[in-house]
Amino acid sequence: MPDSLSLPLRPLIDKREHQDSLPVEIAQINAQWGSFRDVTEDNLRAKIEVEKNKAPWAEDDESDGQSTADVDASERLDRLYKRRAEITQFAEQAHMEALFALDFVSLLLSKHAPRQAETSISAFLKQVAPLGSLNTEIVNPPAKPESTTKDVKTVSRGWRLQNFDAAANRLLDAATRLESEVASETRYWDEVLAVKNKGWKVCRLPRERQALGVQYGFMEATPIFRDRGLAALRRADNGRLFLDKGLAPQRTRMLRVQVKYRGAISGCSKVQPSVTEDAESIENRIFQARDTLYEEELFHELFREARILGNQGVITRQNLVQIPVSEEQDILLDLVDVEQGLPPDESSNSHEHDTLANSVSHSIRILLAYAHRQNLRRRTQPPPPLSTKRRHTPEYLLLRPVMAYLQHSSHVRWVESFLNGIRQVLQSAGLECELKAIPFSSVRLPTKSTLPTVEALVQTFLAPLESVFSCKLPSSHGSVKVRVRTNTVMPPFGTHFDISTIMPEYPDIQPPNRIGLQGEVAAALTHFTMLDILSAIRQDQQSTPAAELTDDRSPTDQVRTWSAVYPHHGELVAVSSAGSSKKIKIELSPQELSARAYIRGESSKSSDEQKTPRSQSWRPDSTPPSSPGLMEFVRAISRVAD
Repeated sequence: MPDSLSLPLRPLIDKREHQDSLPVEIAQINAQWGSFRDVTEDNLRAKIEVEKNKAPWAEDDESDGQSTADVDASERLDRLYKRRAEITQFAEQAHMEALFALDFVSLLLSKHAPRQAETSISAFLKQVAPLGSLNTEIVNPPAKPESTTKDVKTVSRGWRLQNFDAAANRLLDAATRLESEVASETRYWDEVLAVKNKGWKVCRLPRERQALGVQYGFMEATPIFRDRGLAALRRADNGRLFLDKGLAPQRTRMLRVQVKYRGAISGCSKVQPSVTEDAESIENRIFQARDTLYEEELFHELFREARILGNQGVITRQNLVQIPVSEEQDILLDLVDVEQGLPPDESSNSHEHDTLANSVSHSIRILLAYAHRQNLRRRTQPPPPLSTKRRHTPEYLLLRPVMAYLQHSSHVRWVESFLNGIRQVLQSAGLECELKAIPFSSVRLPTKSTLPTVEALVQTFLAPLESVFSCKLPSSHGSVKVRVRTNTVMPPFGTHFDISTIMPEYPDIQPPNRIGLQGEVAAALTHFTMLDILSAIRQDQQSTPAAELTDDRSPTDQVRTWSAVYPHHGELVAVSSAGSSKKIKIELSPQELSARAYIRGESSKSSDEQKTPRSQSWRPDSTPPSSPGLMEFVRAISRVAD
């Protein structure tokens, strides 16, 4: 072909003559003249003048050009149709040649497979030539020279020997690989069996059925930690077993308990993981994963419970829980990385309260294990009725029992110290006072219980704690009983003091119920003890012979019985027959007992001498043993002449 011409396989479509629509005409005007704003009357008149002034032969030239364009278009269309005819002819010829080849192959195959060849042979060939009329035969090739045959045998023998050597090498490599694989598998399954024999649960992974895993977590934990308690047992290249913990943390983390006393860290619990002799063994790694998961669950539950204890003074931060025990002591709980160790500023603090920190650390872990037992017990019981409401999972009792114990212990120590101070002050004044304390009287080991002993013991600590203090006062029938009760699980929260008294001379005086402040308790106990001291003085005056209360200088003037005119102010008054009066005022505190006497009457003594008070105080640390007691002081005042 002289020139390359691209020919489409589809014929040209001639456009029919039709009148353009208004939008098309508007578009043509915009393309030719631009916007209608530019088409003015002056422009149109100028265009008309140009057409009029055009040369007369310009139309002839345009007509000649148009005729030439029409001729070129007709020739191009003729060439197009010719090329199309050639393409069609070539396609038909190729189709015929393909059919001839198909008939030849089908006729050749009809000798051996007539049924298959009959489906592809043409009808014309079936009429002209019967099936199986064409056959093939193998023509014997010419004999090869002996040298060529010998060379072929030599080459074939070399190839066979080479293939035999390659096959032998592959078999030896396979045997070596199989031997190492058997040794690796044997070592792997021996270690898996050792893990199973030590009590760990080995099972298939839920999402990877061809792999084994070990269950080191706790089935009764919350779902977020229960699902993380399964790790895959992978096999290394040498057959050694290693633990693929997946989402479990790779570093050992433990909960740390610190005691903060007066603004400084005074105690810290032990932060040491439970490792065996071989730190790199699979058993140690399982222990590490189990302990870390348990510690994370413990801190998660502690933090979850601490959020609802904000009304009781518990403070939560990003990685810290602060529990108030008293005004000077706090408990700090945080999760630390064991491998990084403790900061140098914390490791150099005192170890005064290490025992307390370790006790709290062991307590909260035992309580979490008890919570897991309770989950198991609930899961084994019949489920509750179905409901559309979502059941709320209650927070575990971890912080509240510990807070109750620490707060109760602090209040018990305070009550015991306060009553001992009162007792020592009374003993220094020569008054008898017996104190009997039963701390944690509510904690008793149940003798008959269906629960295991450990669970029954833990359950007793979850109940409200109670301690009882009974004090025999100086009077013959006076006594005070203080019951300390602490509860942080259900309302009323906190510690409450219940005081009960036996005072026959003051039956109408009853202590308030449920005192919550130590200052109010101290004031009530001090007041009741002072009232009983007044009763003891009156009883002593009644039991003392009258001769001891009579002054030698005035044998006929005897003092009447002491009477408590203002008992709540600690005042005793005695009026004689002559009209004179004597008053004793008693003041009591945990540190001191003081008695002050006032003598007033109609006598020849000066007013300054009459109003001069006589007083004496008793303290446990400063009062000498030979000093007179309170009763001797009262008797001495009674013998003083008016």
